[in-house]
Amino acid sequence: MIQLIASGDDPRLTDYARVADPTWLRGQRLLVAEGRLVVRRLLESGRFPVRSVLLTPAALHAFAAPIGTDAPVYVAEQPILDRITGVKFHRGCLALAERPGASGTAERFERADLLLAIEGVGNPDNIGGLFRVAAAFGADGVLLDPASADPFYRKAVRTSMGAVFALTFARLSPWPAALEAFKAADFEIVALTPAADARTLDEFAGRDHGRLVVVVGGEGPGLSDAVLRGSDARVRIPVTGKVDSLNVTVAAAIALSRLAG
Repeated sequence: MIQLIASGDDPRLTDYARVADPTWLRGQRLLVAEGRLVVRRLLESGRFPVRSVLLTPAALHAFAAPIGTDAPVYVAEQPILDRITGVKFHRGCLALAERPGASGTAERFERADLLLAIEGVGNPDNIGGLFRVAAAFGADGVLLDPASADPFYRKAVRTSMGAVFALTFARLSPWPAALEAFKAADFEIVALTPAADARTLDEFAGRDHGRLVVVVGGEGPGLSDAVLRGSDARVRIPVTGKVDSLNVTVAAAIALSRLAG
């Protein structure tokens, strides 16, 4: 139901005053979708109960078709959004939805053939980018260690372009011991590393392989020794001597593009 908002003091918008507070959002088990495309993908996913949507008149007009939710749809002018949220959302489009739990085991991925695993990536923009490339190249899900950033953090959701709403993911603990359950389910653990003694991506991709978990690490430290020791294969992407390594999102995209399908 569309409801017009005429004042920034309207109590119906109280929750939107906290959209920039990730601690409060997690405590309320809420996530924020920002931008017209991302909000549309949230609604289309049907996986996350929507609490409400907040739009400017221009954003409402841009949706063209009826907005696919039974939740309240609040419409307010841009200055009201800016005042309430404390952040200038240029696309004039926000939604609040319920956040699910993200713990899980190998059984959640029993039909998967290709998974992306992430260790020690704390930058939410990189997390969002990793979800985006995982979706782009057909990965069936994402695994995160306990230290990596929250995929439902507002910036991660935005950078992912809504891919976090499409992909199954789980935060694994204990890490990396929890990867052993995937080995038992016939996944091969593939560690991406710039180490000179690792086999090249082309060499690895050129042989027959079955189910894969491709593991990437944080920029700088890379993958931990424990992950490297526990992997079935260590794989590198050859680069020229002009750079030391690739951005983690770029590296994941290159690897998944070669190993998908």
